[in-house]
Amino acid sequence: MAVRFNFDHVSGERERPRILIVEPDRRYCGVLARRLGEFGYRVATADCAQSAMAELHRLPVSLVLSEARLRVTSGVELVRMIREDAAHCDLPILLVIGRSDSEAAVRAFDAGADGIVRKPCHFEVLAACIARQLERAEAVKRLADDNAALDARVIERAIEIGELRDRLAKLESKQP
Repeated sequence: MAVRFNFDHVSGERERPRILIVEPDRRYCGVLARRLGEFGYRVATADCAQSAMAELHRLPVSLVLSEARLRVTSGVELVRMIREDAAHCDLPILLVIGRSDSEAAVRAFDAGADGIVRKPCHFEVLAACIARQLERAEAVKRLADDNAALDARVIERAIEIGELRDRLAKLESKQP
């Protein structure tokens, strides 16, 4: 059974989501990229945290899938870096950890990861997890957009009320 993300609801566009895979092992990165491509995702890759941050600023990314054990800067530190970046702080992030590495899972969640994927991973489960994270991110974005629209309406009404009060004050001052 193939799990597929419903691309018709992504920001009102029919553009396929882009997944940024951060994986130092080229062969495994290639396998992940190919398999996620089969599920309909566009894929960008990076081999370290610094390259990942550069890629985030180069092209729009819908979700980051990172190995926890990266060279130089860990995947957990990458999560912290993304969460501190105002432009990407709400980006869904999944960390790939070893099956028996519970400590890494705790560190991942403490840093702000949205989920973990244990390896070796089953690609159907990974695709379902990614689809769920993207759906959740889209719902949060719609809610933020709705809140911004409501805020704008409140401001507009406050201005109208202020103008009406000014007019009323002028009318009352003209009466004997």
